[in-house]
Amino acid sequence: MPPRAIKAILEGRRSQPQQLIEVLQDVQADYGYISEEAMRAVAEGLGVQPLEVYRVASFYKAFSLKPQGKHVITMCTGTACHVRGAKLLLDQAQGQLGVKPGDMTDDGLFTIAHVNCLGACALGPVVTENGASHHHMNPGRLRKLIDNLRKEEKAEVSHD
Repeated sequence: MPPRAIKAILEGRRSQPQQLIEVLQDVQADYGYISEEAMRAVAEGLGVQPLEVYRVASFYKAFSLKPQGKHVITMCTGTACHVRGAKLLLDQAQGQLGVKPGDMTDDGLFTIAHVNCLGACALGPVVTENGASHHHMNPGRLRKLIDNLRKEEKAEVSHD
């Protein structure tokens, strides 16, 4: 299903600056990230300064200003996860995928990210993949998760 045009997302919300976060959520959901072009269109449609749209879009971790991979793997690096080896997980993901946090793999399949807390401290270290939580993670389990996602992608391609 193709993404809705920014005009359609703004429908019924024009000149309503209080709708900024909701509009950005819709843009993110449809496009996978928020481009400069989209920010300009949102600013114009809601009647706010482009800088304000950028401030909001860059402040919240839920928004991305760069294209994201099909699978976004997020590692908690908060204190509880950190003391249980979160740095090893981040190193594993970077080494296996060959990208730094925030970057997307060349094949468009993966983006890795880290956040300060996922709110599951007792289950740390915690990793999410497109919102699905994986607790008590270790480098070997993370390697398997990534390998399995790659295998699923190859299986999908061969069935098409």
